[in-house]
Amino acid sequence: MRSVEPSAAVEDLATIAALPVRRAAQDPDGVCVSDAARTLSNAAFAADVDRLARTLLHAGVGSGDVVAVMLPNCCEIVTTMFAAWRIGATLTPVNPALTDPEVAYQLEDCSARALVGDTRSRDLAREGGLAWVDAERIHATGYVDATDELEPADEVTLMSDFAFVIYTSGTTGRPKGCLLDHHNVDAMVRSISEHMHLTAQDRSLLVLPLFHCNGLVVGTLSVLLAGGSVSIGPRFDPETFWDAVEQTRPTFFSAVPTMYALLEGRTTRPVDTSSLRFVVCGAAPMPAELIERFERRFGVPVVEGYGLSEGTVASTVNPVDGPRKAGTVGPALPGQVVEIEGPDGRRLPPGQRGEVVIQGPNVMRGYLGRPEETALVVKDGWLHTGDVGYLDEDGYLVLVDRLKDMIIRGGENIYPQEIEHVLYAHPDVLEAAVVGQPDAVLGEVPVAYVAPRPGSTLDPTELREHCRGSLARYKIPHSIHVRPSLPKNAVGKLIKAPLRTPRN
Repeated sequence: MRSVEPSAAVEDLATIAALPVRRAAQDPDGVCVSDAARTLSNAAFAADVDRLARTLLHAGVGSGDVVAVMLPNCCEIVTTMFAAWRIGATLTPVNPALTDPEVAYQLEDCSARALVGDTRSRDLAREGGLAWVDAERIHATGYVDATDELEPADEVTLMSDFAFVIYTSGTTGRPKGCLLDHHNVDAMVRSISEHMHLTAQDRSLLVLPLFHCNGLVVGTLSVLLAGGSVSIGPRFDPETFWDAVEQTRPTFFSAVPTMYALLEGRTTRPVDTSSLRFVVCGAAPMPAELIERFERRFGVPVVEGYGLSEGTVASTVNPVDGPRKAGTVGPALPGQVVEIEGPDGRRLPPGQRGEVVIQGPNVMRGYLGRPEETALVVKDGWLHTGDVGYLDEDGYLVLVDRLKDMIIRGGENIYPQEIEHVLYAHPDVLEAAVVGQPDAVLGEVPVAYVAPRPGSTLDPTELREHCRGSLARYKIPHSIHVRPSLPKNAVGKLIKAPLRTPRN
């Protein structure tokens, strides 16, 4: 463990890590965070953080160690994050939907020292030789014994300490741990708060999972820094979602395009959205037609953004107050630079397509234990995203597709997202995904998979005719397959890997 050094400069301290103590001192009775089980004031939340920090110290966790938490969305995840930071430790959130071998891989890869969770976590901790902390006992004042001599306030967290080890989805291999330090987190949280004009009157409704950067950074830390509060919602269900909005009265929430499509397609009753200032869309580009339908239906501005875990979650966001351009993911956030790079490494002017590259204090320190892979992604301080896009004349980013998803049909480059946008423009299409299929003559051809809106049916022949009106002949899907729904990852983002696997 590292104790406070008298020579430590104030600017070296991770100030966001001290939010619970500061909020409790300024407004002890104000609401901090809530979920279906409890509502915690600033004072109660700070007390829980202090209690859990003592418990972790008692379990042998200290500065530089990694604390894992594996729970469905709840207050205890946020408590664990701040408790780990209180003692200079790093948090790695674990998706509870992972299998035991997948969880064991993450815990071993990051050398976790302790695991906070339920009884399933206890067994996994025992098998991995980790300390286990029962999440149900975090709020029990009599849980920690004989720890008075262990004083978390004597610890200090520095800006250079790691705040998170966030694991990628592993679409190109085993998941990789993105190392984000407190410099990264501090820069991102302050940038989001500034760009979205967050204040103490804001309340976020957490819809996305807290094992991901978006929920932790955008939905939680940015709001708490501004003096607002966080309401952790139940698991997303389009049939009950608006009930949660009407009950908790949030000023914003973040979701992914498929969630917005389901809400727009399945909401049959009038809903009260008067508390919402805006809503945020990320994880994947949202079709402009869907944005327009959602805004027209519910009267709430949709603020679309873009980012990666490697960039501490966000790099561009459409303005809340200012020109929002449907079909773009907005301009660069304050403190970041977003440019387009050609194949030869030169920067490209507005309107020209190339790889999106990002520079700023939000760029990760690297992949844990993978220096070669880090060097391929972070070059001279620039994060190479693997996404294809272009900047318009106002500096707004338009995403075209992933480099690896590009289809080469007889020498012609086809970006699946362009076809998907045309399919989404069809009134009966709820979900669409286009992938490349091997072809003996042309090398690859585009194949589309679609799911219908509730109460609708889709005819592949009619959809191909719909595409002919907007796409060149070589871009029209070779075939279109109708499914009840398309595969998604734990965040709700459409995933294409299962669609590329031929069925028997």
